[in-house]
Amino acid sequence: METKDTNKVSVIESWLRKHRLVYVGATRHPFIHSIRDGTVNLNSFRRWLEQDYIFVRAFVPFVASTLVKAWKQSGDTNDIEVILGGLASLNDEISWFKKEASKWDVSLSNVVPQEANLNYCRFLERLTSPEVEYAVAITTFWAIETVYQDSFAHCLEDGSETPEDLKRTCERWGNDEFKKYCDTLQSIAEGQLEKAPEDVVKKAEVAFLDVLELEVEFWNMSSHGGT
Repeated sequence: METKDTNKVSVIESWLRKHRLVYVGATRHPFIHSIRDGTVNLNSFRRWLEQDYIFVRAFVPFVASTLVKAWKQSGDTNDIEVILGGLASLNDEISWFKKEASKWDVSLSNVVPQEANLNYCRFLERLTSPEVEYAVAITTFWAIETVYQDSFAHCLEDGSETPEDLKRTCERWGNDEFKKYCDTLQSIAEGQLEKAPEDVVKKAEVAFLDVLELEVEFWNMSSHGGT
């Protein structure tokens, strides 16, 4: 009888070890550190707020396309329910951005997407293609959500000096429930990667790295403007 190797490192865990420096660069960016230590330039925060609002609107069709892929390629009702829950929560997220924008005197009606944001949105749009495998899409979905969870949770750790008026933003993604959601997405992605052909696993790893690089560019843009 074949026994399961409990010491086997999962695909995603192997990536996190292999690309540790890139992952840390995305989740411990100077912009995140500036929030954590209370030195963030509020104009930078406002820039992040308006640009991320645009990004979330582009994120919706990507998540919807991932849901369709789950229905067609997985058939696992748990996958479908988790992704559907994530899609539904984006409606609340868009409403949250509008409320925050009002609080920070940011107009969302005439925001011009900056180049780093456009690049990220184009990346998402490419992944909506029916030709993109579900394993690649769900891995990308996990990566995007996890970078935010890990980044903003860092701003809530003991010893952080995150300004009170920014804590609600950090709590939106840094809370324990969102961490559990990200862990569930990781489990779904792992399940797909374990049975995916080698070429698809490689595509998913490239997408994972793309997310990390695009996140760094997004934080850079938020901090300094431009790309």
